[in-house]
Amino acid sequence: MNDNEIIELLWDRSEYGLVLLQQKYGENCLQLSRNVLKNLSDAEECVNDTYLKVWNSIPPERPRSLKAYVLRITRNISIHKYNYNHAQKREVNNTLPMDELYDFLHNEGESSEAEGLRNAINGFLVRLDQRSRVLFVRRYWYSDPISELAEKTGLSENNIYQKLHQIRKKLKEHLRKEGIEI
Repeated sequence: MNDNEIIELLWDRSEYGLVLLQQKYGENCLQLSRNVLKNLSDAEECVNDTYLKVWNSIPPERPRSLKAYVLRITRNISIHKYNYNHAQKREVNNTLPMDELYDFLHNEGESSEAEGLRNAINGFLVRLDQRSRVLFVRRYWYSDPISELAEKTGLSENNIYQKLHQIRKKLKEHLRKEGIEI
């Protein structure tokens, strides 16, 4: 069943839509949440919260891309759970990949500023070669571990760290050229 049909089922309040959603995107959601939280039971809880949030948001929302919509919800819930779990523990070795970008993305500010930042990052990603774009998205959106990226790409972990550092440097330059304060 395609995404539009699943959205229609959810729109019509059919629980079968949730069953299909789980079958189609459940593993993607669980992997994303596990990458963020490093804890299977917390990840499973976040994925279940995702289904509830999707159920409560469709209608009135009618997402253009169901996969992107569901993964965004999963990611946000997982990051919230991560922050909750680590509110009192500031462990240097247990940071989210997005923390690596914090130095120059820490203040999104108003929604128009956040939209400008999002557009600038999207413009930057379009200009990257495919390998760099995949590394950036897999690391900073899906929170894939460096070891997994190395395995998937055939590069060494050290090489992945170097490439991500170079990409962050280029992003910083790009944002400055776009007039975004960093």
